[in-house]
Order: sequence, then structure tokens, then C-alpha cells
Amino acid sequence: MTTTLAHVVQPGPGQDQVTADLLAAVPATFLNLMGWQHEVKVLHFPLGEPLLSAAECQVKGCEKRVRAPEDRGLCAGCWKRMEASGLSREEFVATTVRHWRGIGISNCRVTECARPWRTALDPLCTTHSYQRTRVLRLPLEEFLLRPEAAALPGFGTCQVISCTRDRPGHAPYCLAHAQRWNRDKRLGTADDEEFWRRTTGAIAEAGVVSLRGLPDRVVGELLFGLHLRFAAGIKQRDENLRPLCDQLRVLQLSSLEDVDADMLGSSTGRMFREMLKHLRVSQLSPETERFKNVWDTRAFGFRGFLTFEDISQSWLRRAVQEWALDDLPKRRGSQVRGSVQLQVRSVGRLSESLRLNRGDGGADPRLLGRDDIVLFLNRMRLLVDKGEVSGYRHVLDIRDVKRLLSRMRSLGLTQPGQPLHGLPRDFTLRPGDVPDDPDDAEAGRDLPVEVMRFLSDHLGEFTSDYDQHIRAATEILMDTGRRPAEVSNLPWDCLDQDGAGKLVLVYDNYKALRNARRLPIADTTADVIRRQQERTRSLFPNTPQRDLKLFPAWRTNPDGTKALDHERITQRHRSWVDSLPDLLVPITIERDGKHVTEMLPFDKTKIFPYAYRHTYAQRHADANVRPDVLKELMDHRQLDTTQRYYRVSETRKREAVDRVTAMQFDRHGTRVWRTAQTLLDSEHVRRAIGETQVPYGVCTEPTNVAAGGMDCPVRFRCVGCDHFRTDASYLPDLEAYLADLLRNRERLAAFVHADDWARSEAMPSDDEIKKVRRLIQRVKEDLDALSDEDRAHIREATAVLRRSRTVVSLGIPRVGPPISDFSNSSGRLA
Repeated sequence: MTTTLAHVVQPGPGQDQVTADLLAAVPATFLNLMGWQHEVKVLHFPLGEPLLSAAECQVKGCEKRVRAPEDRGLCAGCWKRMEASGLSREEFVATTVRHWRGIGISNCRVTECARPWRTALDPLCTTHSYQRTRVLRLPLEEFLLRPEAAALPGFGTCQVISCTRDRPGHAPYCLAHAQRWNRDKRLGTADDEEFWRRTTGAIAEAGVVSLRGLPDRVVGELLFGLHLRFAAGIKQRDENLRPLCDQLRVLQLSSLEDVDADMLGSSTGRMFREMLKHLRVSQLSPETERFKNVWDTRAFGFRGFLTFEDISQSWLRRAVQEWALDDLPKRRGSQVRGSVQLQVRSVGRLSESLRLNRGDGGADPRLLGRDDIVLFLNRMRLLVDKGEVSGYRHVLDIRDVKRLLSRMRSLGLTQPGQPLHGLPRDFTLRPGDVPDDPDDAEAGRDLPVEVMRFLSDHLGEFTSDYDQHIRAATEILMDTGRRPAEVSNLPWDCLDQDGAGKLVLVYDNYKALRNARRLPIADTTADVIRRQQERTRSLFPNTPQRDLKLFPAWRTNPDGTKALDHERITQRHRSWVDSLPDLLVPITIERDGKHVTEMLPFDKTKIFPYAYRHTYAQRHADANVRPDVLKELMDHRQLDTTQRYYRVSETRKREAVDRVTAMQFDRHGTRVWRTAQTLLDSEHVRRAIGETQVPYGVCTEPTNVAAGGMDCPVRFRCVGCDHFRTDASYLPDLEAYLADLLRNRERLAAFVHADDWARSEAMPSDDEIKKVRRLIQRVKEDLDALSDEDRAHIREATAVLRRSRTVVSLGIPRVGPPISDFSNSSGRLA
């Protein structure tokens, strides 16, 4: 819960606006719960409230609170006395009545007497005690009935500012503070009595904390921080707050912001830091945070910090901040900050390139141009070669820079008065600048069967009560392939049945913001969930099931409605994996120029919760689950997303080959494949060793195949050769080739600076263009003649093959597509 201060309250006498806002933001219900009165400034931690107070000691007459462990029911003093007595806890509680000196003070037992009693065992003021014991020598009850037991006026309160006790006589202090002053004066720890009165703490009483003597601003900050911690479900005790208030009183600072947390003790410092964190969050706003170089993303509803300090040029940094301000509200999920930070860092690499390659460090955007983009691309390539940037990160960084530069232009940041005003139009990345997509970068992160079996065999090493929760979460991750955040946030009642009576897991897809998703699960997985339900219910027996989480947080969660952070699952999972013995698996390595297979330890860094999601996808792909079905199991919107989670198995690749080559054509557009099953095996062998890939089909010419596709007798005029074959999976390549031929013909027709023979030889022939058009038309006609189901199968098979296909280039010059005109009607860059 986050409370934001609204400056609408009029300050009271002696208050500033911030103090008034802080006090107004604390609900009256919380103040009443704490017994707070602004005039008295004393907090009373109520009994029976688990977040604010421990239980009272079970010994009759004892007013102390039970500290950890709370389940023993006795305060620390009574527990020591019980151990010394030799009695059991039950016997000690049943037979013991407190008779020892206690802490606390009250008024004299004489009716309406305004003076404090001496002790709990002699509950009369000093004067009345003297009358009873020295003059009349009567029992207490008889004395209270005598006329001598008349009410006496008080002497006023103790002059120590933090104290609310009455003075027993004409001395300036209550009895306890008088003793403390004499002790401090004797030890030499206090010489300025006036300063001592302002800074010494109140006498400790169970459940009572005095805020007297603290500046109004500090009082408001403490109350506001206590309220926010209470609303967040954080336990806080009077014994933690009291020393913090005592130290703040000594420091005499005007705000918690001025306090050095290192000056405080460990437990006190921890409470102070948490209060300060909540206080700072309440003062955050996007309007003020957007102008900082480091953003606290809690101002935008996220967690963590977003830094722009890697971008040294002020104009570029401001533009990226404007993009981030526009982009953040459109994002969802638990990894938003990290995702945005990666994109900001990609621009940071561009900034670094400008800083290193330009004399002015890239400070003036008007002087930039295409050369600076080329230098950036070359620097990225250098960083990859030096091992400072991975190949996968290389592609993503360049792609992100291209997208952000385009997006910042579309936001109008090139207009007058905006940070990109004057930036040349050619300072942009073109489509060809981005390296090929790392299609298989995600695939291959699955865990081998041997590793999964090994992990399953060692689940018993989760031993503690807390570990049983982590074990259950790990088993569900393994079995279901859900994301860690989806498992950690499962509701208690996450099991249901489908129409056929089979069990399904009901979960929320937080990344895609799709709730109540239903996943079929095995009975063994359901058993894991049922056992976890029993564990959780035993911890929180009184919380309604609809509010419970299957994996409740272990801290700041009194009723079990707050989910365990998935990062804690990840951390404990990592500790478990690291503690396991090494697992030897067969790994192919290169030794003495030869590839050999050896038994080597599996890399444990590859075992992490998200790898189970890839393993789930690969397991189903290897079982020949159709991609569209697997897409639904993974809860993806796009099939392309699902295909990044697994590698195409040989079985599935063979099925794809069978489908597309059933529609194979020669250069005349004649189908050359027959569906006779007896030809399948030999054809697959032939495809493996008897053909080579060319840009828009395959070649079976023996000389060219032997040369790996680099020795074509007809100089790569494929559509004029009988050894050429193509199929539906090459249709996009054929269409691109036709477009290249037409562009080349137009360009050469307008080119006058060449001899006729050179232009004639380079000119694409009309026959070649007709052949390519005929092939495209023939493939499309056959596709149109298929049923919708068969057409879908062909599309699926084409996607499988194209993902596994290596891009082939024959080294023939090509004319690229014309550069798009991105200017709008007003002539400014969009």
C-alpha cells in the first residue's frame, strides 16, 4: 500500500506544510487504535493486535509482554523463574502469582488524590504511606476508610520533557528520573541539566512509547511511517520504536531525512530505514522524478531504480527520459524496470560511441549524421569480438536503438523546443543495419532428461518447514512450465475440473494480463498442490480460502493473503541446486581437431526456474504435440513466441519436409514429388547428401552439391536449370527474387555509363522473369486449391523449416529496396 501526500491541509500553530500533510495523511482509525492524543504525544501499543503488540504474560498479575518465541506464553523474567523452579509451564502458570516488583506507575489509591503511588506493592503517595505505616499503623483497606485518607493536590508533572509521570514531591522529577539524574551526574555522563531534561528518554513501560520532546516534523514522520508499515502488514513492537525515539531525541534533528542511519543500532537502524523508505515513497511523484538522472520507479507504480547516467549527452538523455515516461504506463508484469533499463542501456552504448568518436563528444545533435551510425555499428561489432557483448545482446541492442530513435521521432521530440530538434534525418538505423534475428537464442535452454531426473531424485533435500513450500513450488514449476511469478502468486483454491472431470490448474498470466487461465495437469501435480494447501491452511486456519495464497509470504503477512515473492523462490532454488553433487552428462567437445563425446559435469548455472518452462515446451514438442496446441499450453498469443521456446526435433522436421515437398516444383512449374510412401526414406537421405540449398530452392547438380553450392555451371541461373527444385517454403524468397529482378532491370535501363555488352549481360532476361513469375503463380495456385486445414498444415511446416534453414547468399549484387520517405505533410520528421 502506498499513500501519497496531498498538500491540501492548513498547517496548525507552529507547523509547516509538510508536517500538516503528514499528520493529515494518518487515518483517525489508526490514531485511535494507538491511543494517540496530539496534546499528550504518547503511543499505546494495543494488546491483541498481532502486528503491533505481543501477547501479555500468562502469569497472574504480570503485566509484561511476551517476546519471541511468542508461543511459550511467558515474558522473559517469568520464563527464567519457571526454569529455576523446576515446574512445567502449565504448573508454573497455574500456581504462580506475581509478587515481585513491577514496572509502571499509577495514582495514589486514596480517592481523588493527585499524587503518584510509591510502588505497586505500596500503592499510596509518600504522604499517605507515611500516615498509614508510621502514624496509624493500619492495613491498607482500613486506612482508606479513615478520615485521614483525604485527597492531596499534586506537585505537577516531571520536568523531563519526554515524561508524563507526576512528581511525588517538590523535586523537579518523578522518582525514576530523579534516580536517573543522580546516577548520570555521579557517573559524569550528564553535566548540562537543561540539555539532559530535553534529551533523556521516558521511563520504559510495556506497550507505551513517548514521542514527547521530538520536533513536530519528526513526530509526523514517525506516525506516518508507523501507519504505512502497519498497512503493509509489517510487525512493529514498542521495544523497537522506543530506542529509535530516544536516539532521535538526543540527535535533536528536524527531520528523519537528516539522520545518519549508521549512527543507529542494528534493529533500530533497520526500522528507521524502512520508515524512511515508506516516507520517501509517499513524497514521490512522476512530475518531480522525471527530471532526475536516476528514477525511483515506485513513483510510477513499479519497484527499483531506473538510471540514465550511462547517457552522457544531455539532449539524448532527455529524449530517452521522455520515451521512458511515455512507455512505462503501457507495460505490465514484475520485470518492467529491468526491461526498460536494458533498452536505456542500449542507447547508452550509442552515447558511448558518440562520446569516443566525436570531438565534441556528441554534445550537438545538429552535427550528427549517417557516419556516426556506421561508427556505432562497427563499435558494437568490436565489442562482440572482444567478448564484452554477447551476440544475442548485440542484436537486441541495435534493434532497441533503432526502435527508440524511431519512437522518439514519432513522439515529436524533433520539433522546436524539444531535445532532438535539429537532429538530421539520416541519424537513424535502417532495416539492413540490424543483424539477423537470433531465432534460436531462446531455444536450447531446456534441461536434458538426465538432469530433470537427477533434480527430481534430490527434491528430498528440501528439509525445513520453509523448504517444503519451496519444494512444492519447484515441483509445480517442473510439471507445469508456468513462469515463477505465476506459481508464487497461485491462489489457495487453484485446482478445478474441466467438463470431462479432469483436473486443471487455474492461474493468472501476469505478463500478458490474462487472468483465470486453465491448464490441464497430471494427478501427481494435483497431489503436490493438495499437500501445499494443507500446509498453508494449518498456518492460517481462520483466513477465508478465497483470500489465501497457496504460497504465502513468511513475513509481514499475518493473515496469509500476501504471496511469496518469486525472487525468494529463485534464491532458495539456486542454493539448493548449488548444494547438489555434480551430475555427469555426455557432452560433445573438440579435442585435437576431432569431435569427441565425454562425460562432463553439467553446468549448474543453466538450472534455474525459468528453464523449466523451456523444458516443458521442448518435452511437448518432442512428443509431437502440434505447435498450435503447444501455443495454447504455453498461453502465448503468437505461434512465433512459442517456437522460440523449443528446438525443432528431427521427427518434426521430417514431417515438415514431407508436407512441403509434397508440393515441390521443377523450373517449369511441374510438380516433381509423389506421395508414394516407398520413396520417403530414400528421398530424405537424398535431401541430406544429394542436394544443396540455394537462395530460393535447392540444387541437385552433382558438381555444385559437391562444392557446397559454390560451383554452378550456369552461373546461378537456377530457374533455367533442370537440377533446380523449389516448394512452398521458398515462396517469400521467390517473390523477393522477382522484386530484385524487376528493380535491377529498371536501374540498368536508366544506367548509361556502361558498354552495351556489359549492360546486356547484366540485364535480367524477360525469360527469367517469366519463369520466376510462373513458379510463383504455380505455387500459389496449388496452395489456393488446398483445404483450410491443409493450408494451415503447410504454413506450420513452412515455419518449422524456415526457422531451421540457413540463409544462403551467392554473392550476386542485389539492389535494395528504396528508402522509405518518413516525412509527413508538413515536411517535419514524424
